[in-house]
Amino acid sequence: MAFDESQLVASAQQGNASAVERLLEHYYDYIFSICRKVTGNIDDANEATQETLISIVRNIPSFKSTAKFSTWVYRIATNAALDEIRKKARRPTTEFNEDTVIPQTTKSLEDSLIDNIDISDALQNLPEEFRIVLVLRDQLGTSYEEIGEILDIASGTVKSRIARARQKMKEELLGNKSHVRVVKEVNDG
Repeated sequence: MAFDESQLVASAQQGNASAVERLLEHYYDYIFSICRKVTGNIDDANEATQETLISIVRNIPSFKSTAKFSTWVYRIATNAALDEIRKKARRPTTEFNEDTVIPQTTKSLEDSLIDNIDISDALQNLPEEFRIVLVLRDQLGTSYEEIGEILDIASGTVKSRIARARQKMKEELLGNKSHVRVVKEVNDG
């Protein structure tokens, strides 16, 4: 059966459980991806994803088709991920865990690990308003207009936040790279 989103949404709003299930299955990977990239942690992403799914099920009857369903879903996922970050701020954390993804490249394992940690750290050090727009735009490929809809801000504000976020990431990464080079020189020497 073909995926007809508008028909499934209408059916789900009338209480059709299989329509709700199909919508959740269709969006699950997108939801998890947003939550993973915003929270920076698989456990927190799983929690935020579950909260998103629950929120969709509870609120689908009140969904207004004035916005795209995908935008509504992304907004819920983004808010759930932000809520999880806020909860996490009240819990003890570790600096490095087994969830860290190591990219496979021609670089040495050490360089790949350092690059991944630097990017993750720099992203997590950004204020929420910058981290969210950067994840949505650069990692998920969301348009400026859709980011504006998701976050309920003007497209100009989105562009400004992205520019400022990229500048802060650049500053953070350049600072980390110079620090890493000094550490490597000391260890190699």
